[in-house]
Amino acid sequence: MELKDLRREVAGFAKIMKTYDIAEMELKTEGLTMKLRKETNTSPPCKIGVEAEAISEDSRLTITAPMVGTFYRAPAPDEEPYISAGDTIVPGQTVCIIEAMKIMNEIQSEVKGRVVEILIENAEPVEYGQPLFILETL
Repeated sequence: MELKDLRREVAGFAKIMKTYDIAEMELKTEGLTMKLRKETNTSPPCKIGVEAEAISEDSRLTITAPMVGTFYRAPAPDEEPYISAGDTIVPGQTVCIIEAMKIMNEIQSEVKGRVVEILIENAEPVEYGQPLFILETL
């Protein structure tokens, strides 16, 4: 399974978990075992811990999209992105913008961590619950 397909699958299962209030789910497909576990006491952006061969460390969190819209890494096309892989972020720091109905919504981190991977390309549409960033908590 390609990483892009894995991301899509994780986003879909995260949405199912949210809709049906499922705390933990384990999936086995194509030789890959994936465990999804929803943390309690979270608020947007949702945090879902993912354990899989591609994402296997317990100290990692996934920041997911709190709404449907268009993902932007920077405040304007000619400006630097809010964060890059390897950056350390702190609670309250803006990590991206999601445009929904012509309103630019700044998405802020709720945890301190190091950005391991940015999962979405600039100006791509995102779904509610879709993984955006993988963080290593500090």
